[in-house]
Amino acid sequence: MKQILLVEDNESDEKLTVRALRKSQIANEVIVARDGEEALDYLFGTGAYAGRDTTITPTVTLLDLNLPKIGGLEVLRRIRGDERTRRLPVVVLTSSREDEDVIRSYDLGANAYVRKPVDFGQFAEATKTLGLFWLLLNESPPRI
Repeated sequence: MKQILLVEDNESDEKLTVRALRKSQIANEVIVARDGEEALDYLFGTGAYAGRDTTITPTVTLLDLNLPKIGGLEVLRRIRGDERTRRLPVVVLTSSREDEDVIRSYDLGANAYVRKPVDFGQFAEATKTLGLFWLLLNESPPRI
């Protein structure tokens, strides 16, 4: 089954994202990491996820930038810097309005940058569109 890795430290935003995915009838498993360290542990099978089968990778990672322990940009840098995850689709999903964050995200290899809408209806629509594109329409590269 295709997985979504949601890296989000704000509990309200986490619930909104999961709710919006479910409301859009996207039933894929959503793995939630609440900080950058937990996200990297999940992806690389370390820490609390030691021994996890790392050949099972998320179809897409939704990555907030403002995270505790390890920030989102550093998480993105490490994802792109490792052969096992460098092709993993990463969508930055953040409330940041800083142009510098957009530039750095793309420089580090983000596949998309989406600002979280404040209105739930708009947020749900944006999440639905993201989910449908990355899970149904996008063709991921084959595993090598």
